Amino acid sequence: MTLHSPVAKTAAETELAQAFSALEKPDGNRAAAISAFEKIGLPTRRVEAWHYTDLRAGMRRAAPLAPAPSADSIAAARAALADRERLGEVRFVLVDGHYVEELSDCAPEGLGLAGIAEPAPLARADAVVLLNEAFAPAALCVVVGEGAALAGPIEIAHFTGPGEPLAVYSRIVARLHPGARATFVESFLGAEAGGQRNAVTQVSLGAGARCEWATLIDDSPDLHLESQFVTVGSDADFNGFALVSGGGLVRRQVFARHDEPGARISFSGLSLLDGKRHADTTLEIAHGAPRGTSREFFRHIVAGEAVGVYQGKVIVEQYAQKTDGVMKSQAILLSPTAAMNNKPELEIFADDVVCGHGATVGALDPAQVFYLEARGIPREQAEAMLLEAFGVEAIEKLVDPVLVEAALQRARAWLSRRGTGR
Repeated sequence: MTLHSPVAKTAAETELAQAFSALEKPDGNRAAAISAFEKIGLPTRRVEAWHYTDLRAGMRRAAPLAPAPSADSIAAARAALADRERLGEVRFVLVDGHYVEELSDCAPEGLGLAGIAEPAPLARADAVVLLNEAFAPAALCVVVGEGAALAGPIEIAHFTGPGEPLAVYSRIVARLHPGARATFVESFLGAEAGGQRNAVTQVSLGAGARCEWATLIDDSPDLHLESQFVTVGSDADFNGFALVSGGGLVRRQVFARHDEPGARISFSGLSLLDGKRHADTTLEIAHGAPRGTSREFFRHIVAGEAVGVYQGKVIVEQYAQKTDGVMKSQAILLSPTAAMNNKPELEIFADDVVCGHGATVGALDPAQVFYLEARGIPREQAEAMLLEAFGVEAIEKLVDPVLVEAALQRARAWLSRRGTGR
């Protein structure tokens, strides 16, 4: 008989347990979450969904838990937001994971804050989600009323205060009632080297609702862990987008599902990676009812010694006939030390479906670069033009022009800041 000794806890896992022990009177849900986490620990490459991102190795220490925002943190957030362009008609602000009413706008007609709720447990045995359930402050709950059509984007700004690097946990819950129309953008700002972030977003759409949800990550935490859960009702339409141009180790995991017929689900994104950064997009879409449509379109530009990861899975369950699903991931590598891992998957248990996937990894076309150089355009500028054109195809999956312009500005800033990696 072979005996297997238990795996010793890492320094980070020990510090997380100590941080939870220091919490004042955690409720039963939080205690259950940390107990479940302690049984599985931080994920390694042995966990299939984390095969390309070894979080146990990447998270060597756990930063101190961010307290409720101080007056100084709120003042810093006010100053930072004053210098930053507004991305929506309305802005709600979280400072170090806590909703701050004095920095936020009043909700327009048709949009309400349904109280600030304690995070509810999620039915997923994922270490990152369990940590969020254990440590996240009260969730910000946003509700769009039945039939309401909001005029412009709603921005949810996540600000991390200056000073000692901290661990910030946050939870957003958004509910769109039947027939509602709304656009949201989550922006992350202020985090610096050493900071750690764990954000969870839950979005649910009632019958016939339409929602566009954009995520912009362009600050500089060491660790950005993000989990998004989306449920889509009958004949509802969800369009999600993410621009990743910051962070040291970034993991975005998205879980979308529909159990009513006629749902339309789209996800797209652009990852811009340089240096030794690592960005992982892991996506799972489950079709649980007939006539569902899903589209996934992701592009990645990887330079230096950076590593990109895309794992996409579309599941078509037995009764989800007439499903139409297409998934594509494309990457350009700008140096011989850059790497891209693509893993598209289909799991189909119905027999009347149209589904396909594709993935490509390549370099800039020398012929296209030469064509532009021959017309007097310097090589660096020519390459930047081609890279922008490559990225724009993902950005244009957004519908709202304000969000398209915001994403374009950030992509151009990244291209300008890093040149072409030469």
